[in-house]
Amino acid sequence: MTPVAPSPVESASGGSRLVSGLLLIAVVGLAVLVWRWPEPPPDVRPPSAPGGLSIGETTCKSIALSWSGSTDDTEVTGYEVHRDGQVVASVGGKALSVVITEVPAGTWSVAVKARDEAGNVSPAGGAVSVTPPSCGADAKAPSTPGGVKATADGTTVTMTWDAATDDVGVAEYDVFRDGAKVGTVGGGGGPQFTFIDLGVPASAGHRYQVSARDGQGNSSSRSAGVDVTAGAACTLLCAITPVGKDTGVVWGLAELPDGSVLYGRRDTYEIVRMDPRTGQVTPLGTVPGGVRAGGDGGLVSLAVASTFARDRWIYVLYTTATDNRIVRLRLRGDELDGGSMQSLVVGIPRGKLHNGGRLRFGRDGKLYAALGDAGNPRLAQDQRSLAGKVLRFNPDGTVPSGNPFGGYIWSLGHRNPQGLAFDARGRLWVQESGDGLTDETNLIVKGGNYGWPACEGTESKSGAGCETPGFVAPQQTFAAYDGGCGGLVFVREVGYVACAGSSRLYRAVLDGDGLLAEVQAVLVGAYGQLLTVEPGSGGTLWLVSGTTGAAGTLDTQFLRITLPPAS
Repeated sequence: MTPVAPSPVESASGGSRLVSGLLLIAVVGLAVLVWRWPEPPPDVRPPSAPGGLSIGETTCKSIALSWSGSTDDTEVTGYEVHRDGQVVASVGGKALSVVITEVPAGTWSVAVKARDEAGNVSPAGGAVSVTPPSCGADAKAPSTPGGVKATADGTTVTMTWDAATDDVGVAEYDVFRDGAKVGTVGGGGGPQFTFIDLGVPASAGHRYQVSARDGQGNSSSRSAGVDVTAGAACTLLCAITPVGKDTGVVWGLAELPDGSVLYGRRDTYEIVRMDPRTGQVTPLGTVPGGVRAGGDGGLVSLAVASTFARDRWIYVLYTTATDNRIVRLRLRGDELDGGSMQSLVVGIPRGKLHNGGRLRFGRDGKLYAALGDAGNPRLAQDQRSLAGKVLRFNPDGTVPSGNPFGGYIWSLGHRNPQGLAFDARGRLWVQESGDGLTDETNLIVKGGNYGWPACEGTESKSGAGCETPGFVAPQQTFAAYDGGCGGLVFVREVGYVACAGSSRLYRAVLDGDGLLAEVQAVLVGAYGQLLTVEPGSGGTLWLVSGTTGAAGTLDTQFLRITLPPAS
């Protein structure tokens, strides 16, 4: 090892020793010269994703898994097995197999992540779907839920019931209003369960029932009906109206000044216009140069400025063969003009994971972009990279004055932000998914550092982690099994977060201090995965949901939600 930049330091004793990276060498008398070796840089590079995950012997009580080893610049010290985002087993770095014994009924996914000594966690390897067999022929249905109650608060009905029993286990509860299924609640926990039904037809009587279902699909009879009359006043969500359908994955959506809706098909790079009055869709064209990276790459967001009626620009964040980039194209009539495309921000790292993001115009007329770390966590702290950042730039792609670091970067230390919104006070918020631990809702400040990869939510990943001076803590966190959230929007003083992983919409009120309060999960299990939420005209929301059809295809639905009038 070659000493670097030696500097003389006085010492009270002679001799030679190696202490804390300092080689002390006596020179004359009590004078000692100290050679300083440079401290090694912190290890922020995660291991590679484990590959080749396969399922071995499978029983109703255990599942054997094996995988290919990960590589790391130092050493892989352990592997974590995740079931639907939750850690269910951990093994050492030399082990490439495990038998898991937490085997719930039903179908679920399992994936493996690698961890190094510094606490860096790899992306998950390819997930595998698992459907454990029942322990013997299970034809016995759960018992009928009892203790069913329902109360109305305006057009919101809250329903509760006691846990059912089953010889294997209750997987889910199905909730019915007037004979039609309106939601599903997971069977874990108890002994009492709750479901909140929103947008119930006002000033009318409704009958609620619930049934229990096990992992083999055996359903109990429906409970005795409970009758309740909804009030006339809307308190949370006033109406939920299906408007249109698609078969593609839709992440980007924006309402135009004329009330029509533009949305992007992530995997095919098509931009489509929908007429909300009829649900009719008109393909407008394909964004040139799109090449998916696999995973979550593709056409991930679009936006229009308040000047759209005049300039006809559509702003798009998407994946190419070499990068993620932000461009703009003009819409001419019913056709996307590919020849008008202008590249605004290029060279954003792409990867198989964490390409996702969001575009949003601010009150200042600037365009803001939330960007993932492209599956490479160290980039989130690297100011030479645009990955893992929130950017701010002019609509023509130039850097505006006032940015904290002299370039596009507005904030850093983000993992995988997929929601971006301004509240009624003009403040910027980001919703981002965690690494299987917690999701975060962050209030963005100019130049703020949000801690990834050293910190996830309020949990340290390595070193000082969340205690690092200068890190900005999240305003709200959600456990992984309650999260998987992306879309974020504020309407007046209320924020809404759409979650695909946990199939729910969160509603939160901004209190007098401008913080999130009264956080409430609604629409739980009622519409499948909630892919994104966007503002609509007249105090409404656009909610995009997705469910997997019998043939394995995605059924995407556009829902228009009417909100309570301004007070």
